Amino acid sequence: MICIITGDIVGSRKIKDSWLLSLKTALKVVSDQNSKWEIYRGDSFQVEVEPENAIRAAAYLKASIRINKPADVRMGIGIGDIKNKRKKLSESSGDAFVNSGAAFDSLKQAKVNLAIKTDSADFDEEINVLIKLSLISMDSWGVVAAEMVKLALENNNLLQSELAAISGRTQSSVSEALKRAHYTEIMEMDRLYRKKLNQMILK
Repeated sequence: MICIITGDIVGSRKIKDSWLLSLKTALKVVSDQNSKWEIYRGDSFQVEVEPENAIRAAAYLKASIRINKPADVRMGIGIGDIKNKRKKLSESSGDAFVNSGAAFDSLKQAKVNLAIKTDSADFDEEINVLIKLSLISMDSWGVVAAEMVKLALENNNLLQSELAAISGRTQSSVSEALKRAHYTEIMEMDRLYRKKLNQMILK
């Protein structure tokens, strides 16, 4: 079982290319420095991540792009099996790819920027409600909030005082930015997602 995230940059033609370097760097991070990612058609991408890391990876990609205001990103998360694994992701096939494409294609109609699809309708319904609630916050991340979320995800074992030292900000400004971004609640969603995913796999 693998996870494929399919995405594109919202309004890429209207904004500078600063997002491209951010996207490439973020894709390397979420794929654990492996070459399991691709950028195609200029502003679209696919990346393979561990299924349990799907929510964290999506949050990291979103934070990395939203630093380049007013850029944003749309993503469809697909979890499933892989049938033909090729060197290029775009030439591979299996349920994970089909589900990722279906999740991505559903975004415009659902008027959301993130959705998940697996082979379990019950799991999808539950997690997509959580995602919709989290997007109330994530879709409004400003540059500073996005920067702090990105930094916190990169250094999830560090205290806020240590994040402040790395970022050159005060601890209170780091705390305020993460509070504004609802970082704690998003991490709670991530934990619940991992728990539900594990239950689904064990069924």
